[in-house]
Amino acid sequence: MAGKLTAAQGAGILLVTANVGSLFEDPENLQKIWLREFYQTVQTHNPHFLAVHFQEVGGKNYEASMSHVDSFVKELLSSEAMKEFSRARVYLDENYKSLEHFTALGSFYFIHESLKNIHQFDFKAKKFKKVVGKETCSETLESTSMLEKEKFPQDYFPECKWSRKGFIRTRWALADCAFDLVNIHLFHDASNLVAWERSPSVYSGTRQKALGFVLDRITDQRYDKLPFFIFGDFNFRLDSKQVIESLCSSATMQTVRTTDTNEVHKLIFRETDNDRKVVLHLEKKLFNYVNQDVFRENNGTSLLEFDKELSVFKDRLHEHQISFPPSYPYSEDSSQGKEYMNTRCPAWCDRILMSSSARDLFLKPDSEEKSVTYDNVGPSVCMGDHKPVFLSFRVPAGAETCCQSGENKVHEAPL
Repeated sequence: MAGKLTAAQGAGILLVTANVGSLFEDPENLQKIWLREFYQTVQTHNPHFLAVHFQEVGGKNYEASMSHVDSFVKELLSSEAMKEFSRARVYLDENYKSLEHFTALGSFYFIHESLKNIHQFDFKAKKFKKVVGKETCSETLESTSMLEKEKFPQDYFPECKWSRKGFIRTRWALADCAFDLVNIHLFHDASNLVAWERSPSVYSGTRQKALGFVLDRITDQRYDKLPFFIFGDFNFRLDSKQVIESLCSSATMQTVRTTDTNEVHKLIFRETDNDRKVVLHLEKKLFNYVNQDVFRENNGTSLLEFDKELSVFKDRLHEHQISFPPSYPYSEDSSQGKEYMNTRCPAWCDRILMSSSARDLFLKPDSEEKSVTYDNVGPSVCMGDHKPVFLSFRVPAGAETCCQSGENKVHEAPL
Protein backbone atom coordinates (compact mmCIF):
# COMPACT_ATOMS: atom_id res chain seq x y z
CA MET A 1 0.00 0.00 0.00
CA ALA A 2 1.22 3.52 0.70
CA GLY A 3 4.54 2.59 2.21
CA LYS A 4 6.53 4.64 4.69
CA LEU A 5 5.94 8.36 4.48
CA THR A 6 8.88 10.74 4.53
CA ALA A 7 8.89 14.51 4.91
CA ALA A 8 10.43 14.92 1.45
CA GLN A 9 7.60 13.04 -0.24
CA GLY A 10 4.67 14.87 1.24
CA ALA A 11 1.32 13.14 1.55
CA GLY A 12 -0.56 11.19 -1.11
CA ILE A 13 -4.22 12.21 -1.23
CA LEU A 14 -7.07 10.26 -2.84
CA LEU A 15 -10.51 11.85 -3.09
CA VAL A 16 -13.44 9.71 -4.29
CA THR A 17 -17.08 10.58 -4.90
CA ALA A 18 -19.71 7.90 -5.41
CA ASN A 19 -23.49 7.93 -5.68
CA VAL A 20 -24.17 4.43 -4.34
CA GLY A 21 -27.97 4.27 -4.43
CA SER A 22 -27.88 1.33 -6.86
CA LEU A 23 -25.72 -0.80 -4.56
CA PHE A 24 -28.54 -1.24 -2.09
CA GLU A 25 -31.00 -2.36 -4.75
CA ASP A 26 -28.78 -5.32 -5.66
CA PRO A 27 -26.29 -5.80 -2.81
CA GLU A 28 -25.43 -9.39 -3.66
CA ASN A 29 -23.98 -8.55 -7.06
CA LEU A 30 -23.22 -4.86 -7.31
CA GLN A 31 -21.62 -4.33 -3.90
CA LYS A 32 -19.05 -7.05 -4.46
CA ILE A 33 -18.07 -5.63 -7.85
CA TRP A 34 -18.04 -2.09 -6.48
CA LEU A 35 -15.84 -2.93 -3.52
CA ARG A 36 -13.39 -4.91 -5.65
CA GLU A 37 -12.90 -2.00 -8.03
CA PHE A 38 -12.70 0.52 -5.19
CA TYR A 39 -10.01 -1.50 -3.39
CA GLN A 40 -8.09 -1.79 -6.64
CA THR A 41 -8.14 1.98 -7.09
CA VAL A 42 -6.89 2.50 -3.53
CA GLN A 43 -4.11 -0.04 -4.06
CA THR A 44 -3.07 1.56 -7.35
CA HIS A 45 -2.80 5.10 -5.99
CA ASN A 46 -1.50 4.27 -2.50
CA PRO A 47 -2.86 7.27 -0.60
CA HIS A 48 -1.88 8.33 2.88
CA PHE A 49 -5.19 10.18 3.28
CA LEU A 50 -8.33 8.81 1.64
CA ALA A 51 -11.64 10.69 1.57
CA VAL A 52 -14.75 9.01 0.16
CA HIS A 53 -17.95 11.01 -0.28
CA PHE A 54 -21.10 8.94 -0.78
CA GLN A 55 -24.55 10.09 -1.89
CA GLU A 56 -27.83 8.16 -1.71
CA VAL A 57 -26.51 5.79 0.94
CA GLY A 58 -29.23 3.19 1.43
CA GLY A 59 -30.81 3.70 -1.97
CA LYS A 60 -34.43 4.59 -2.62
CA ASN A 61 -35.80 2.42 0.22
CA TYR A 62 -33.54 3.46 3.06
CA GLU A 63 -35.55 1.86 5.85
CA ALA A 64 -35.56 -1.52 4.12
CA SER A 65 -31.86 -1.22 3.23
CA MET A 66 -30.52 -0.32 6.68
CA SER A 67 -28.96 -3.73 7.28
CA HIS A 68 -27.20 -3.54 3.91
CA VAL A 69 -25.80 -0.12 4.84
CA ASP A 70 -24.41 -1.46 8.12
CA SER A 71 -22.70 -4.40 6.44
CA PHE A 72 -21.29 -2.12 3.72
CA VAL A 73 -19.73 0.17 6.34
CA LYS A 74 -18.35 -2.75 8.35
CA GLU A 75 -16.79 -4.21 5.23
CA LEU A 76 -15.02 -0.94 4.40
CA LEU A 77 -13.70 -0.54 7.94
CA SER A 78 -12.50 -4.09 8.49
CA SER A 79 -11.45 -5.39 5.07
CA GLU A 80 -8.01 -6.80 4.44
CA ALA A 81 -7.52 -4.29 1.63
CA MET A 82 -7.86 -1.38 4.09
CA LYS A 83 -5.85 -2.84 6.97
CA GLU A 84 -3.02 -0.28 6.70
CA PHE A 85 -5.44 2.56 7.35
CA SER A 86 -5.15 2.59 11.13
CA ARG A 87 -7.53 5.52 11.73
CA ALA A 88 -10.91 6.30 10.26
CA ARG A 89 -13.83 8.68 10.64
CA VAL A 90 -17.24 7.72 9.26
CA TYR A 91 -20.15 10.14 9.21
CA LEU A 92 -23.40 8.64 8.01
CA ASP A 93 -26.67 10.52 7.77
CA GLU A 94 -29.24 7.81 8.39
CA ASN A 95 -31.98 9.71 10.23
CA TYR A 96 -34.43 9.05 7.40
CA LYS A 97 -37.45 9.87 9.55
CA SER A 98 -36.45 13.53 9.70
CA LEU A 99 -37.64 15.11 6.44
CA GLU A 100 -36.15 18.48 7.27
CA HIS A 101 -32.64 17.06 7.94
CA PHE A 102 -32.14 13.78 6.05
CA THR A 103 -29.62 13.93 3.19
CA ALA A 104 -28.51 10.25 2.80
CA LEU A 105 -24.90 11.51 2.62
CA GLY A 106 -21.96 9.53 3.93
CA SER A 107 -18.49 11.01 4.43
CA PHE A 108 -15.75 8.44 5.08
CA TYR A 109 -12.11 9.29 5.86
CA PHE A 110 -9.22 6.84 6.18
CA ILE A 111 -5.71 7.65 7.41
CA HIS A 112 -2.73 5.44 6.61
CA GLU A 113 -0.61 4.20 9.49
CA SER A 114 2.47 6.02 8.15
CA LEU A 115 0.79 9.43 8.36
CA LYS A 116 1.64 10.47 11.90
CA ASN A 117 0.40 14.04 12.00
CA ILE A 118 -3.30 14.33 11.20
CA HIS A 119 -5.89 16.55 12.87
CA GLN A 120 -9.57 17.24 12.39
CA PHE A 121 -11.34 20.49 13.18
CA ASP A 122 -13.94 20.81 15.91
CA PHE A 123 -16.37 23.45 14.65
CA LYS A 124 -17.81 24.10 18.12
CA ALA A 125 -14.50 24.40 19.98
CA LYS A 126 -12.92 26.10 16.93
CA LYS A 127 -9.70 24.12 17.17
CA PHE A 128 -8.07 21.06 15.63
CA LYS A 129 -7.98 17.73 17.45
CA LYS A 130 -5.61 14.84 16.82
CA VAL A 131 -7.23 11.90 15.02
CA VAL A 132 -6.85 8.64 16.93
CA GLY A 133 -8.49 5.27 16.30
CA LYS A 134 -11.62 4.59 14.27
CA GLU A 135 -14.94 6.24 14.96
CA THR A 136 -18.36 6.02 13.34
CA CYS A 137 -21.07 8.62 13.83
CA SER A 138 -24.48 7.71 12.45
CA GLU A 139 -26.89 9.37 14.81
CA THR A 140 -28.21 12.88 14.19
CA LEU A 141 -25.21 14.56 12.61
CA GLU A 142 -26.61 18.00 13.41
CA SER A 143 -25.29 17.62 16.96
CA THR A 144 -21.80 16.49 15.91
CA SER A 145 -19.21 19.25 16.34
CA MET A 146 -16.68 17.62 13.99
CA LEU A 147 -18.67 18.55 10.90
CA GLU A 148 -21.17 20.95 9.46
CA LYS A 149 -24.24 19.49 7.79
CA GLU A 150 -27.11 21.30 6.12
CA LYS A 151 -30.04 20.37 3.98
CA PHE A 152 -30.92 23.03 1.45
CA PRO A 153 -33.70 25.43 2.49
CA GLN A 154 -37.08 24.09 1.45
CA ASP A 155 -37.73 26.95 -0.97
CA TYR A 156 -34.63 25.88 -2.94
CA PHE A 157 -36.26 22.55 -3.77
CA PRO A 158 -38.20 22.26 -7.04
CA GLU A 159 -41.89 22.71 -6.16
CA CYS A 160 -40.71 22.95 -2.50
CA LYS A 161 -40.85 19.16 -2.15
CA TRP A 162 -38.25 17.77 0.26
CA SER A 163 -35.71 15.38 -1.24
CA ARG A 164 -32.36 14.16 -0.01
CA LYS A 165 -30.16 17.07 -1.08
CA GLY A 166 -27.65 18.99 0.99
CA PHE A 167 -23.99 19.02 2.04
CA ILE A 168 -21.55 17.92 4.77
CA ARG A 169 -18.33 19.81 5.49
CA THR A 170 -15.28 18.60 7.42
CA ARG A 171 -11.92 20.33 7.99
CA TRP A 172 -8.54 18.60 8.13
CA ALA A 173 -4.90 19.40 8.83
CA LEU A 174 -2.01 17.31 7.54
CA ALA A 175 1.20 18.70 9.01
CA ASP A 176 1.46 22.25 7.59
CA CYS A 177 -1.51 21.89 5.26
CA ALA A 178 -5.16 22.41 6.19
CA PHE A 179 -8.24 22.28 3.99
CA ASP A 180 -11.99 21.74 3.91
CA LEU A 181 -13.68 18.74 2.29
CA VAL A 182 -17.32 19.16 1.27
CA ASN A 183 -19.70 16.34 0.32
CA ILE A 184 -22.54 17.65 -1.86
CA HIS A 185 -25.66 16.38 -3.60
CA LEU A 186 -27.53 18.80 -5.88
CA PHE A 187 -30.93 18.57 -7.59
CA HIS A 188 -31.55 16.31 -10.58
CA ASP A 189 -33.48 16.86 -13.81
CA ALA A 190 -37.03 15.70 -13.11
CA SER A 191 -38.14 15.74 -16.77
CA ASN A 192 -36.22 15.50 -20.03
CA LEU A 193 -39.06 17.41 -21.71
CA VAL A 194 -38.76 20.35 -19.31
CA ALA A 195 -34.95 20.32 -19.59
CA TRP A 196 -35.33 20.58 -23.38
CA GLU A 197 -37.57 23.64 -23.28
CA ARG A 198 -34.89 26.30 -22.93
CA SER A 199 -31.16 26.90 -22.70
CA PRO A 200 -29.97 26.86 -19.98
CA SER A 201 -32.66 24.69 -18.41
CA VAL A 202 -34.69 25.60 -15.35
CA TYR A 203 -32.95 22.75 -13.50
CA SER A 204 -29.56 24.27 -14.22
CA GLY A 205 -30.71 27.45 -12.50
CA THR A 206 -31.85 25.52 -9.42
CA ARG A 207 -28.48 23.78 -9.12
CA GLN A 208 -26.67 27.09 -9.59
CA LYS A 209 -28.61 28.63 -6.72
CA ALA A 210 -27.92 25.69 -4.40
CA LEU A 211 -24.21 25.52 -5.22
CA GLY A 212 -23.92 29.25 -4.63
CA PHE A 213 -25.54 28.71 -1.23
CA VAL A 214 -22.90 26.11 -0.32
CA LEU A 215 -19.99 28.25 -1.50
CA ASP A 216 -21.25 31.20 0.51
CA ARG A 217 -21.60 29.03 3.62
CA ILE A 218 -18.10 27.54 3.47
CA THR A 219 -16.42 30.90 2.80
CA ASP A 220 -18.34 33.09 5.28
CA GLN A 221 -16.85 34.83 8.32
CA ARG A 222 -17.61 32.20 10.98
CA TYR A 223 -14.29 30.40 10.50
CA ASP A 224 -10.93 31.12 8.89
CA LYS A 225 -11.05 30.65 5.14
CA LEU A 226 -9.10 27.64 3.93
CA PRO A 227 -8.54 25.88 0.61
CA PHE A 228 -11.48 23.58 -0.11
CA PHE A 229 -12.36 20.57 -2.21
CA ILE A 230 -16.05 20.08 -2.95
CA PHE A 231 -16.95 16.71 -4.43
CA GLY A 232 -20.12 14.75 -4.84
CA ASP A 233 -23.08 14.33 -7.18
CA PHE A 234 -23.59 17.82 -8.61
CA ASN A 235 -26.13 16.45 -11.09
CA PHE A 236 -24.62 18.75 -13.72
CA ARG A 237 -26.18 17.96 -17.11
CA LEU A 238 -25.32 18.78 -20.68
CA ASP A 239 -27.32 21.70 -22.03
CA SER A 240 -30.26 19.59 -23.23
CA LYS A 241 -31.57 21.93 -25.88
CA GLN A 242 -28.16 22.50 -27.44
CA VAL A 243 -26.97 18.89 -27.30
CA ILE A 244 -30.23 17.58 -28.82
CA GLU A 245 -30.07 20.17 -31.58
CA SER A 246 -26.51 19.01 -32.29
CA LEU A 247 -27.26 15.28 -32.18
CA CYS A 248 -30.42 15.70 -34.27
CA SER A 249 -29.28 18.54 -36.54
CA SER A 250 -30.63 16.92 -39.72
CA ALA A 251 -33.77 15.42 -38.17
CA THR A 252 -37.37 16.59 -38.13
CA MET A 253 -39.28 16.71 -34.86
CA GLN A 254 -42.71 15.20 -34.21
CA THR A 255 -44.60 16.33 -31.09
CA VAL A 256 -47.02 13.89 -29.45
CA ARG A 257 -49.50 15.32 -26.94
CA THR A 258 -51.77 13.68 -24.40
CA THR A 259 -55.42 13.54 -25.41
CA ASP A 260 -56.83 14.72 -22.09
CA THR A 261 -54.56 17.66 -21.16
CA ASN A 262 -52.89 18.40 -24.52
CA GLU A 263 -49.51 18.48 -22.76
CA VAL A 264 -46.42 17.37 -24.64
CA HIS A 265 -45.98 13.67 -23.92
CA LYS A 266 -43.10 12.79 -26.23
CA LEU A 267 -40.85 14.19 -28.93
CA ILE A 268 -39.71 11.99 -31.81
CA PHE A 269 -36.79 13.09 -33.98
CA ARG A 270 -36.59 11.37 -37.40
CA GLU A 271 -34.11 11.53 -40.24
CA THR A 272 -35.50 13.38 -43.24
CA ASP A 273 -34.51 10.51 -45.52
CA ASN A 274 -33.22 6.99 -44.77
CA ASP A 275 -36.82 5.78 -44.37
CA ARG A 276 -37.36 8.43 -41.69
CA LYS A 277 -35.40 6.42 -39.16
CA VAL A 278 -35.94 7.52 -35.53
CA VAL A 279 -32.82 9.27 -34.18
CA LEU A 280 -34.07 10.24 -30.74
CA HIS A 281 -37.16 9.38 -28.71
CA LEU A 282 -37.64 11.81 -25.82
CA GLU A 283 -40.10 11.55 -22.93
CA LYS A 284 -40.15 12.72 -19.32
CA LYS A 285 -37.90 9.85 -18.24
CA LEU A 286 -36.78 8.51 -21.61
CA PHE A 287 -33.76 9.56 -23.66
CA ASN A 288 -33.43 6.89 -26.34
CA TYR A 289 -30.73 7.99 -28.78
CA VAL A 290 -29.86 5.82 -31.78
CA ASN A 291 -26.08 5.79 -31.27
CA GLN A 292 -24.71 5.50 -27.72
CA ASP A 293 -21.17 5.35 -29.08
CA VAL A 294 -21.09 9.14 -29.27
CA PHE A 295 -20.96 9.17 -25.46
CA ARG A 296 -18.08 6.66 -25.37
CA GLU A 297 -15.85 7.56 -28.33
CA ASN A 298 -12.85 9.51 -27.07
CA ASN A 299 -14.54 9.28 -23.67
CA GLY A 300 -17.36 11.47 -24.93
CA THR A 301 -15.15 14.55 -24.73
CA SER A 302 -16.59 15.97 -27.96
CA LEU A 303 -19.70 16.69 -25.88
CA LEU A 304 -17.86 18.69 -23.21
CA GLU A 305 -18.74 21.87 -25.11
CA PHE A 306 -22.31 21.33 -23.86
CA ASP A 307 -21.15 20.86 -20.24
CA LYS A 308 -21.66 24.46 -19.16
CA GLU A 309 -23.01 24.55 -15.63
CA LEU A 310 -19.62 25.08 -14.00
CA SER A 311 -18.85 28.13 -16.17
CA VAL A 312 -21.01 30.32 -13.90
CA PHE A 313 -18.52 29.63 -11.09
CA LYS A 314 -15.31 29.91 -13.14
CA ASP A 315 -13.87 32.50 -10.74
CA ARG A 316 -14.64 30.44 -7.63
CA LEU A 317 -14.24 26.78 -8.66
CA HIS A 318 -11.70 24.82 -10.66
CA GLU A 319 -11.52 21.29 -12.02
CA HIS A 320 -8.77 19.11 -13.40
CA GLN A 321 -9.29 18.32 -17.09
CA ILE A 322 -11.97 15.67 -17.69
CA SER A 323 -10.80 12.72 -19.78
CA PHE A 324 -13.35 10.06 -18.75
CA PRO A 325 -16.82 9.31 -20.16
CA PRO A 326 -20.01 10.78 -18.68
CA SER A 327 -20.46 9.25 -15.21
CA TYR A 328 -24.26 8.81 -15.37
CA PRO A 329 -26.69 7.05 -16.10
CA TYR A 330 -25.06 3.65 -16.54
CA SER A 331 -27.03 0.43 -16.75
CA GLU A 332 -27.65 -1.23 -13.39
CA ASP A 333 -27.43 -4.66 -15.02
CA SER A 334 -24.28 -6.19 -13.50
CA SER A 335 -23.34 -7.66 -16.90
CA GLN A 336 -23.52 -4.30 -18.72
CA GLY A 337 -20.51 -2.32 -17.50
CA LYS A 338 -20.27 0.20 -20.35
CA GLU A 339 -23.89 0.61 -21.42
CA TYR A 340 -25.95 3.67 -20.55
CA MET A 341 -29.58 3.48 -19.54
CA ASN A 342 -31.94 5.25 -21.93
CA THR A 343 -33.48 7.34 -19.16
CA ARG A 344 -31.36 10.50 -19.36
CA CYS A 345 -28.80 12.06 -21.65
CA PRO A 346 -25.42 10.88 -20.30
CA ALA A 347 -23.62 13.62 -18.37
CA TRP A 348 -20.73 14.29 -16.02
CA CYS A 349 -22.81 14.43 -12.83
CA ASP A 350 -20.08 13.29 -10.44
CA ARG A 351 -17.25 15.78 -10.04
CA ILE A 352 -14.34 16.87 -7.87
CA LEU A 353 -14.00 20.65 -7.76
CA MET A 354 -11.73 22.92 -5.77
CA SER A 355 -10.89 26.48 -4.85
CA SER A 356 -7.90 28.24 -6.43
CA SER A 357 -5.92 27.84 -3.21
CA ALA A 358 -6.70 24.11 -3.09
CA ARG A 359 -5.50 23.68 -6.67
CA ASP A 360 -2.30 25.52 -5.76
CA LEU A 361 -1.58 22.93 -3.06
CA PHE A 362 -0.51 20.41 -5.68
CA LEU A 363 -0.26 22.31 -8.98
CA LYS A 364 2.65 24.67 -8.53
CA PRO A 365 4.55 26.13 -11.51
CA ASP A 366 7.92 25.24 -9.96
CA SER A 367 6.90 21.80 -8.78
CA GLU A 368 8.42 18.72 -10.35
CA GLU A 369 5.57 16.60 -9.06
CA LYS A 370 2.92 16.53 -11.77
CA SER A 371 1.39 13.21 -10.88
CA VAL A 372 -2.31 14.07 -10.82
CA THR A 373 -4.99 11.59 -11.94
CA TYR A 374 -8.66 12.49 -12.47
CA ASP A 375 -10.64 9.47 -13.62
CA ASN A 376 -13.51 7.12 -12.89
CA VAL A 377 -13.52 3.85 -10.95
CA GLY A 378 -14.43 0.59 -12.66
CA PRO A 379 -14.66 1.89 -16.24
CA SER A 380 -15.34 -1.55 -17.72
CA VAL A 381 -17.64 -3.07 -15.10
CA CYS A 382 -21.02 -2.21 -13.61
CA MET A 383 -20.71 0.12 -10.61
CA GLY A 384 -24.42 1.00 -10.50
CA ASP A 385 -26.01 3.92 -12.33
CA HIS A 386 -23.11 6.23 -11.36
CA LYS A 387 -19.43 5.55 -11.95
CA PRO A 388 -17.41 6.78 -8.97
CA VAL A 389 -14.93 9.54 -9.82
CA PHE A 390 -11.57 10.08 -8.12
CA LEU A 391 -8.75 12.60 -7.93
CA SER A 392 -5.30 11.42 -6.87
CA PHE A 393 -2.49 13.86 -6.10
CA ARG A 394 0.32 14.57 -3.68
CA VAL A 395 0.62 17.54 -1.35
CA PRO A 396 4.34 18.43 -1.12
CA ALA A 397 5.84 18.66 2.35
CA GLY A 398 5.75 22.19 3.67
CA ALA A 399 2.86 23.25 1.46
CA GLU A 400 2.08 26.80 2.40
CA THR A 401 -1.55 27.09 3.13
CA CYS A 402 -3.18 26.99 5.66
CA CYS A 403 -2.68 26.76 9.35
CA GLN A 404 -2.83 30.40 10.13
CA SER A 405 -2.93 32.14 13.47
CA GLY A 406 -5.94 31.72 15.70
CA GLU A 407 -8.37 28.83 15.48
CA ASN A 408 -6.56 26.94 12.72
CA LYS A 409 -3.11 26.82 14.30
CA VAL A 410 -1.85 23.28 14.88
CA HIS A 411 1.11 22.86 17.23
CA GLU A 412 2.54 19.49 16.35
CA ALA A 413 5.77 18.03 15.06
CA PRO A 414 6.17 17.90 11.26
CA LEU A 415 5.79 14.68 9.31
